[in-house]
Amino acid sequence: MENTLPCKGCRGLCCGPVAITEAELKKIKKKVKTMPRKLRSKLENQNRYYGTCIFYDLDQDKCGIYSARPEVCQKFGFYKSLVCFKRPELAVKEDPSLNRRVPAGMLSVDYTWKDFK
Repeated sequence: MENTLPCKGCRGLCCGPVAITEAELKKIKKKVKTMPRKLRSKLENQNRYYGTCIFYDLDQDKCGIYSARPEVCQKFGFYKSLVCFKRPELAVKEDPSLNRRVPAGMLSVDYTWKDFK
């Protein structure tokens, strides 16, 4: 079995709410600003599960801002504090820096689409 996460079919259930730092917020705002208007609108108008990240693309079943996704998303599933329920055996790494992150807020809770217009 390969060391990848089986994200297809999860529909973003593990994606949120996502704690982001100020630097990540700036990076995401820049990414959203360069998105085609049609894609932004499509993402914004999807009916997600409560708490699911506002950037999770339900139609495509994947992250809508993948290249600008927060560090916690990049590390999800491979670190002991960020276990994937479908592949818990992959969460073997330790990363004390995850505990020292200073969040600016949570996507879907503190930051919604109105903050990215």
